[in-house]
Amino acid sequence: MAVAQVETTLRGPEAYGLARRVIEDMEAASVWPTPLNFEIWVHYLGDPEGALGREIRRILAASEPFTEATADMLAAEYLPRSRLTEEIRDAGRVLDRELSSVSEAIAKAHKSQAAYGQTLDKAAAGIEAVGDGAGLQAIVSNLTTATRRVQRENETLEKKLDASTREVARLREHLEQVRRDSLTDALTNLANRKAFDEHLASACDEADADGGALTLAVLDIDHFKRFNDTWGHQTGDQVLRYVASVMARVAAHPRVAARYGGEEFALIFPRETIGQVETALESIRKEIGSRSLRRRSTNDELGAVTLSAGFAQRRPNECAAGLLERADAALYASKHAGRNRVTCADQLEQAA
Repeated sequence: MAVAQVETTLRGPEAYGLARRVIEDMEAASVWPTPLNFEIWVHYLGDPEGALGREIRRILAASEPFTEATADMLAAEYLPRSRLTEEIRDAGRVLDRELSSVSEAIAKAHKSQAAYGQTLDKAAAGIEAVGDGAGLQAIVSNLTTATRRVQRENETLEKKLDASTREVARLREHLEQVRRDSLTDALTNLANRKAFDEHLASACDEADADGGALTLAVLDIDHFKRFNDTWGHQTGDQVLRYVASVMARVAAHPRVAARYGGEEFALIFPRETIGQVETALESIRKEIGSRSLRRRSTNDELGAVTLSAGFAQRRPNECAAGLLERADAALYASKHAGRNRVTCADQLEQAA
């Protein structure tokens, strides 16, 4: 079970069984159930053959004490969020180094410019006082030497600033990629739950500002747990990626598609009518249900996968949580009515 699958398990019915196993295993190993230790053990038992699992087994076999320092080391090395934080820290350290280097170069240039100014002042005073050609020639020679020295300092500063500008641009691009990764679901490449929450809050603010329509849809793969139990998590991941690919084609900007958790997805529709949203959701449902899938590893026939969806159009000043709750209620209605259908919350409410 890879990291993405562990995250999926934690948002489904299997999470409770995994949590109980984690507590029992930690107690047997005499490891305190701190939040960080618990997270480490969840990933260990969720993927025991992974790199983290092998390292923990090595530590336990060697009877090494599982201290806070050990937990910090394992988190920094193996937990995805910790690695992300470390990347940001590394970028920050490089940026600090570059800024310090530039500051030193600027200070040196300022010092050189000040010294050059003093040289010019002395030269001006000397020209007024000098009476012969030899003295004037010495003054000019000193000015020439000082000017060349300042030119060299300026050239060095320009090169340093140019190199630092390129490095800062590289860091900016790297940090932007890190930011995108932190908002992307690793399995499906759709927006993750964190990104979805941010997009929905922003879309609500925009709708309040301009009075535009905003519709939220929640979609769920029918009988996905049964599918996983029959064919295994790897094939389940294949199905999730397939569903996500169909959604991604439909969710062109300004629409936003996200993996909400487990086999559940969400779509944000800014400034669209109920009819447009329903048409888009029906196209997703029909395309997914029309294909008979095959298992990549064995080419076994998996059959068709169906999708249920519910959507709600936002009311004036309705909070994001209220909109999500109504869309969830519409999804539940689709499931209750037999699955493989799209239900509009507004129509449900009118009928009630």
